[in-house]
Amino acid sequence: MTHPTMKLVIEEPHPGAYVWALMETDDRGKTVRVAQRAEEASDSYEAALATGTRRLHAALHAQTPSTA
Repeated sequence: MTHPTMKLVIEEPHPGAYVWALMETDDRGKTVRVAQRAEEASDSYEAALATGTRRLHAALHAQTPSTA
């Protein structure tokens, strides 16, 4: 069973407002769909990156089958 590939994107829709999004991609890296997106913008790129990274790790961990 294969899992979708995910990538984290940080966008700045308005100056000083940063939004993270998790994108599912195909095997060539083309975006297939937005899997998750921030509900509210962050005040800094770093804050959006940190939150998006935590969500990416959580999404990848949820896809990993348990070996227990």
